[in-house]
Amino acid sequence: MVDRVTLYRAPTTVADVDTIADWLEPRVDAAVEVRDRFFEEHRTDELPERFADARVTSPYERETGNTMLGTIRYEERALEQPERGGGVLYDGLEVQRALHSALPNEKRGLDRLHVPILDRAIGTWGDHDGRWHKRVNVLGQPALLSVPGLYEAPAKPEEYYKEKQRHALLSGDTPPRELLEEQVEGQFLIEDDPRTTDALKGYVLQAYHYLETGEGFCEREGCRLYNAHYHEELFRAQLREPALCTEHARLYGE
Repeated sequence: MVDRVTLYRAPTTVADVDTIADWLEPRVDAAVEVRDRFFEEHRTDELPERFADARVTSPYERETGNTMLGTIRYEERALEQPERGGGVLYDGLEVQRALHSALPNEKRGLDRLHVPILDRAIGTWGDHDGRWHKRVNVLGQPALLSVPGLYEAPAKPEEYYKEKQRHALLSGDTPPRELLEEQVEGQFLIEDDPRTTDALKGYVLQAYHYLETGEGFCEREGCRLYNAHYHEELFRAQLREPALCTEHARLYGE
């Protein structure tokens, strides 16, 4: 049984982790606390190499990792100065294992859930189609939440891809992301979106629910425990009322 949830801030993002904690605490039967960035609280000498080893080097190759000295130095700098990182996809399960190893032994038990909010993009390999897929979260201990994944993992509306194709046909190149976001405004979350904090609340609850009950995602699209694959689904699950389906509202006090 989970009796404590520790959330870790992501200072390079707009996610307000204290607000998320205030939303979560009255809904769960556990104490909720907020700490500074995970890598400041639980830093180990092995982490830079573990991150280098978790790098996805090709979207269509299962093997990961680039542990050349220059890459490890990059990861050291990114851990020290997170604003210098970005643009890299990491194997979410490998990162999860690395962060689990960084926790002190006495804090690894399943009675205490750790939820690092990350400014890194994470993914999992799809055996069904032989490629990497970006993810918002990786459940377990610790449970990873990727802020870039919130913007990038769910598929965007059809209009976005139509506009991208139209621009490419007219100009012969790929349009800047900012231009597309401007032309298909409001239908999906974008980087530094003011709705980020509200959207992440349900993903933190998913992490708690999984460790507490062993159950995966809810199958009802309007529930915050639903695993959205499209931004339209994400909006319905995380940003519209009711917040939870009838079954999970009974569990979490809605």
